[in-house]
Amino acid sequence: MSKGTAASRSPLFLRIFVRMLACVAVVQLLNFGLLFAIQTPNPKLHTVGQIAQAMRNPMAVPEGFEVLRAPAVEPQPWNPRAERTEVALATALGVPRDRVILRFPVGFLQRPQVYNRAGVPPAPAPASAAAAQDVIVAGRFEASLKLPDGSWRTVTPGEGLEPWRLFVIAWLVLSALAAAIFAWAMAQRFARPIGAFARAAERLGRDPRAPPIELDGPAEIAEAARAFNDMQARLNRYVDDRATMIAAVAHDLRTPLMRLGLRVEDADPAIRAACEGDIREMQAMISAVMAYVRDSSRIGVRRPLDLRSLAETVVDDAADRGADVSLELGDPVVIEADPVALKAMLANLVGNAVKYAGGAELVLSARDREAVIAVRDRGPGIADEDMERVFDPFFRGERSRNRDTGGMGLGLASARATARAHGGDITLHRRSGGGLCATVTLPL
Repeated sequence: MSKGTAASRSPLFLRIFVRMLACVAVVQLLNFGLLFAIQTPNPKLHTVGQIAQAMRNPMAVPEGFEVLRAPAVEPQPWNPRAERTEVALATALGVPRDRVILRFPVGFLQRPQVYNRAGVPPAPAPASAAAAQDVIVAGRFEASLKLPDGSWRTVTPGEGLEPWRLFVIAWLVLSALAAAIFAWAMAQRFARPIGAFARAAERLGRDPRAPPIELDGPAEIAEAARAFNDMQARLNRYVDDRATMIAAVAHDLRTPLMRLGLRVEDADPAIRAACEGDIREMQAMISAVMAYVRDSSRIGVRRPLDLRSLAETVVDDAADRGADVSLELGDPVVIEADPVALKAMLANLVGNAVKYAGGAELVLSARDREAVIAVRDRGPGIADEDMERVFDPFFRGERSRNRDTGGMGLGLASARATARAHGGDITLHRRSGGGLCATVTLPL
């Protein structure tokens, strides 16, 4: 076995597992590259002097600061860094220590640090206000000053993402796009055999003689395709064997019927006439069965055809025989089908309408990926309980479609068999105002 064949027959589970590992490896390599591509984050630096200036004159706030006003401010738990900065800020502002609160917001999904103040001396005040203004405050903060009216003026650094955060976001977006492309390609590859199965099942419903599925893809898919092809072959053999058996039985019945006809020649004339009528009827039934089996088992060539042109041919043939048959105008409807079988099906339906109603009206349309042919008449119709039974072989309705009007009861059965062999169907329903409508649906 070649390497290409071995790879195409590798188990589907293994192929999915390997590709998922490859996808994870690609994402992890991108994340690993982020560690070397990103620069060390540099926090924003501010001075206590800048914060004090923003607190003193909120109308002239330095660039990069925001000033808010709140009725109350909740202090954070004791923090040595916040305490040192609060002392420096109070010194720079020249206000008591208790009128200043400094907080350092906790980041997303981070827990605030807890410090033990026991044994830690209070933070010393800067030597002077000038020295206090030079104290550095790094990162995000919220500095609040209590005003004489009891409200608090809060100064915070301006909102915005640092360059390193923007870089990380862009990198993660690119990683997600890379993983999405990889996953899309993998999903397309593994969905292709499933789509092939769906199309094969649809072809089988339209044409039992459709070509088998190619044995390609992973081992599981190839095995399933082989089973599907075997099932299709068994179904075709079953249908062929049943048709062959029926044809053989019908053919062998001709001989005893012929002998029976010879024997009744010496019978009483009254009995002979009745027996000869029954024999002729049985011979006609056998001939109809043979024709039905021959038509249903015939392998026709399917090709694209204009259904409207085919219907026009059937209508013209009926009109040439003097029948009152018409076809409603419309656009062409192209399907892939066996033209001989479809023409026989339409001729059968039109012939029934002409025989039992004196005429027919054909309406052809396309809707919801289906071609619809309606054969309408204004005849006496059939009973509701016989709407489905008339499709049974040899069934003839006694109300209007009896032996005197001709027919062996195989016409509608043959027509429905043709429609279903093309993936469609035939249904009957009453028309308002009287009459019957035979509706044929065929996939486009």
